Formats: sequence, C-alpha cells, structure tokens
Amino acid sequence: MLQKQDDGQTLDEFIKTRRKDKHITEEITEQLCKTFVTPLEREDIEALSVALYKIPKTIKKFSEKYLICREFLVDIDFFPQVDILSQATATVTRMIQTLRHRPSLRSVKEQNIRLHDMEGEADKLMLALSKGLYSGRYEPLKVIVIMDLYETLEKIIDRCRDAGNIIFQVVLKYS
Repeated sequence: MLQKQDDGQTLDEFIKTRRKDKHITEEITEQLCKTFVTPLEREDIEALSVALYKIPKTIKKFSEKYLICREFLVDIDFFPQVDILSQATATVTRMIQTLRHRPSLRSVKEQNIRLHDMEGEADKLMLALSKGLYSGRYEPLKVIVIMDLYETLEKIIDRCRDAGNIIFQVVLKYS
C-alpha cells in the first residue's frame, strides 16, 4: 500500500486477513472450551491468541488512517518503521513456529531480546522523526496526521514485542 500511490486502493485485502484472523481467534477460544487437556495452560494460549490478534488489528487501523490521509503523505517515508515492523513480525512468526517443537529457552530468549532491541530502535526512530515534524516546516494538520501514523506504527511494533514476551514466558514456564 505504501509503495503504490493508487487512488483506487481499498482495504479489501486487510479486511479479508482480519476476518481470517478473527475466525482463527474464535476457533482457538472454542477449542479451549471443548478440550480438556492442552499442551500449554489455557491462560497462556488465550493470552498469546489475544496478543497476536492485536497485531493485524492495529495494522488495519494504520492502513485505514493512511488511506484517509494519503494527500498529506506524499513526501513522507514510512519505510524505516515498516522495515523494523517487518523484522518484528518475522521474529514473532519464528517464535510461534518453534513453540510446536519445545524450543530451547536460550533461542527464544535471544529472539525476544531481538524484539526488544527492535522496539528500542523504533522508539529512537520515533523521537528522531518527531523532532523533524516539530521543526516548523510542516503545516499543523499535517504534523498531527503524520504523528498519528508514526505512533500507530510504533504501537504495532510494541504489540509484536508483547507477543514475544508472552511466548518467552510460556517457554520459561515449561523449561
């Protein structure tokens, strides 16, 4: 979406993905209610499910805001944050995939530390970008719009870190 500046862009793909995610989250809840024994504690599964659900939900919010305010964003580069976000989601995905195979505490801890490092990098980037916004070269409304989008991207990265923390706690509990 950020690469194509097409006026006909819609959120159809995001909506389909969110519906699929919502269905999976509902299925997890239903299975937890029906299943007597689970390999992980129910509360851990539920907490991870909720944490993962919040990631695409916040991405959809960013996308909605972006499409609404696109005319203010022609000269704004979101790719540094998107790059960090891409790395964070890939790390969370790897962490989730390793849960099936009883990962070592060390490997999960390393991945979780990387998530925290990425989140810290995103915070530093946010400060630098905010400084640029407050320079006075932008109109006030544009500053508000851009700042809101920067904060939303940063929140997505925070949500990845939160999911990583839950995965780490689950592995810590079973190691």
